Amino acid sequence: MSALLTGRMATPMSTPAIPALDPGPPGIIARAQYLFACLFVTGWAGVLCAGLYLQFAGGEAPCPLCVVQRMFMVLTLLGAAHIVRQGLRGAVPRRDYLMGWGLALVGCTAGSLAAGWQALPYLLAGGRAPGGAAHGGAAYGSSAYGDVVQGLPAGVWAWLFFQASVLAIGAVLVTSHLTTARRIPTQGLHRAAGQAALLLAGVVIVVSAVAVFLQAGLHAFLPVAPSRYQLLYDLGLSD
Repeated sequence: MSALLTGRMATPMSTPAIPALDPGPPGIIARAQYLFACLFVTGWAGVLCAGLYLQFAGGEAPCPLCVVQRMFMVLTLLGAAHIVRQGLRGAVPRRDYLMGWGLALVGCTAGSLAAGWQALPYLLAGGRAPGGAAHGGAAYGSSAYGDVVQGLPAGVWAWLFFQASVLAIGAVLVTSHLTTARRIPTQGLHRAAGQAALLLAGVVIVVSAVAVFLQAGLHAFLPVAPSRYQLLYDLGLSD
């Protein structure tokens, strides 16, 4: 009755109104943070692509600990992807903003533990392979600490990426109280960047899941040192 008298009808399932575009510093920072979330998703998708390249082009099957790290990379990516998805609707509410970066932070923290456990022998050995050979020696390689990329094992790179992401998320959250729920353009660069990031993330996640399924098959656990794709072996398609 009161709604009829005042002329305002309440709609319980209505979505929050999109605010007007803010030309001031908070609005500029909010749009920059949205683009950062797009870059964050794209960056982690690139890291996963690098792992897939080492697996298929380099012939290096990931160990169980590597697969665990990839799972946390996907969780980290999905947290930022949630923010991008909300931003494509015109604004990122405070709840979604904190939930997205919170999921990413959980993924980074857990991934840092997994990658740190893998990188710890290398760090304690001062960059030397078992037996005392330097990291550039013949003893260094897949049999020691895993794949070597630009002079460092892949596990060390993963640990560095996770740690850098934690710092980046912390820096973004410092100003979150000023930038959440600000208007984000839904056309032009912002829309193209968001859609491209989500498309890339979806493709990479699907390919990663297929790669793990090929490697594990219908078995619950991966071997410590996998040397074949178990699904293809079980189906009699490979030796």
